[in-house]
Amino acid sequence: MKKERSLAARWIQYGALMLIVQLAVACSDKTVPAAPVGNGSVVADGGRSTVPASDERLIVAFGDSLYAGYNLDQDKGLAPVLEGALKARGVKARVVNAGVSGDTSAAGLVRLAFTLDGLSKKPDLMMVGLGGNDMLRGLAPAETRSNLNAILTELKKRGIPVLLTGMLASPNMGPDYAAAFNPIFPELARQYDATLYPFMLDGVIGDRALQLPDGIHPNDKGVTVIVGKLTPIVAKALQP
Repeated sequence: MKKERSLAARWIQYGALMLIVQLAVACSDKTVPAAPVGNGSVVADGGRSTVPASDERLIVAFGDSLYAGYNLDQDKGLAPVLEGALKARGVKARVVNAGVSGDTSAAGLVRLAFTLDGLSKKPDLMMVGLGGNDMLRGLAPAETRSNLNAILTELKKRGIPVLLTGMLASPNMGPDYAAAFNPIFPELARQYDATLYPFMLDGVIGDRALQLPDGIHPNDKGVTVIVGKLTPIVAKALQP
């Protein structure tokens, strides 16, 4: 019962914070985008080569600010921390940061082919984390579903395995919006046989010690929590 009350309190806080973010547009599309992924000669991720070694698996983290490492030091974002955690488990992998702060699912769809065509080889796993900014802007869930569907269709056509990291609608969006938005990720994961991580901010949202001052994005400690939950899922998704 105490745990349920705590969870409910966090959801109320989540709703209030999301309303603030909607008004302030914390994930503004005016944020400077990340450097594009290169064709083997271009270097992204603040000097980290995007080209995996011959014995490394290639993982592309394709998403929005939660992937891009919003307001974090270059070595504290999702991609480098996940790469280190995988190597600590004995999984040799290069995790390329293809996150762009402010991206909606529509913006992600527009840059998908450019990102894939610029890689040195076909990814062993594509992490897709888009839709949060759609929700913040109150875009129609049907649009989000359509864009994500197109992204997953292209990845399936190219034979690239997918790990889809989901998002949940803020309570202040109302029950009708949540009823249309929240099922998008599990339903598409089932449709495309993708691995699903249901809620990207699980364990972080509502805990100010794990968040930046905006109350939404994870700080370096929050990224560590997220990576701790994601790493075994990613490792399993890489298995033949």
